[in-house]
Amino acid sequence: MKCIINNQVVLSRAPEGPLAAQIGSFAESVSKQGYSLASIHRQVLLAACFSRWLQQNGVRLRSLCSDHAARYLRYRARRVRPSRGDAAALKHLIGFLRDEGVIPREKKLACQPTPAEHCAQAFGQYLLEVRALARPTIVLYVPYIRSFLKNSFGSARVTLSRLRASDVVRFVQRQAPRLHRKTAKLMTTALRSFLQYARYIGEVTLDLAAAVPIVANWSMTSIPRAISAEHVRQLLASIDRRTPVGRRDYAILLMLARLGLRAGEVVSLELGDIDWNLGQVNVRGKSGQRNRLPLTTEVGKAIAAYLQRGRPIAPAAAYSYEPEPRFALFAG
Repeated sequence: MKCIINNQVVLSRAPEGPLAAQIGSFAESVSKQGYSLASIHRQVLLAACFSRWLQQNGVRLRSLCSDHAARYLRYRARRVRPSRGDAAALKHLIGFLRDEGVIPREKKLACQPTPAEHCAQAFGQYLLEVRALARPTIVLYVPYIRSFLKNSFGSARVTLSRLRASDVVRFVQRQAPRLHRKTAKLMTTALRSFLQYARYIGEVTLDLAAAVPIVANWSMTSIPRAISAEHVRQLLASIDRRTPVGRRDYAILLMLARLGLRAGEVVSLELGDIDWNLGQVNVRGKSGQRNRLPLTTEVGKAIAAYLQRGRPIAPAAAYSYEPEPRFALFAG
């Protein structure tokens, strides 16, 4: 049943939740401040949706704070395309409720940032002072990096030198399916920028930015953006590694799944690109750029098994034409 708020805004149903009784007064306050009818409608609708979310999560009026608004916006972003004015509208609502004495004013606590937050803030300063990025872009990047660091290190000390390609790939594979395609692309862009920063400050020696998977721009939304870890496990388990072809396919799929390489990067690998002593693989990226990635034990064993008991032996005649012959890693 439709509900009319302040003779201006029509909602599809009556407001619910702890803010239901305040939405009419909020609409009147917004109207007196001279906002356009479209802006009033947007702010009132967002307030009604926020109130319903508070009710669903058991949040009472007196315990409401700014953190709830931030959590709701993250929840909302996973379901609908975010609007540029959403954060400002909820901030306006929280301020109105405080001015009316409906919710208490928050006490500013001098709390120390966690190691993940401290590192993310340092990255933000780098983007501002060294890269000269716009503040709105930095505001978008930093939360993804904070989440990545929290996922990798928890509340412990952040030691960037301990990061591995598998940490990067695992984080993206877990987060990307939950996000809108454009938001997932923004996340991977932020992650690449951060990993380049980690290398810039000398904390990371390998180019882990090259390990960030690409979020596909599918034209058909029914096609999944990534396969699950269980499906990867089933695929790998289905390969008959008793045959040369099976050992080759197993090694290739492991490089795709564990290192996050593109198909073209795997095809272009050569025997000399594997540094067994350092445990690294030299990958040719776009425009011929080379990136060093860590070679995990699992992937290294699969490649070694293929080279020892699967790869065809290169013809001896080939060695007479080039002083430093270059042979594809996955032949045959």
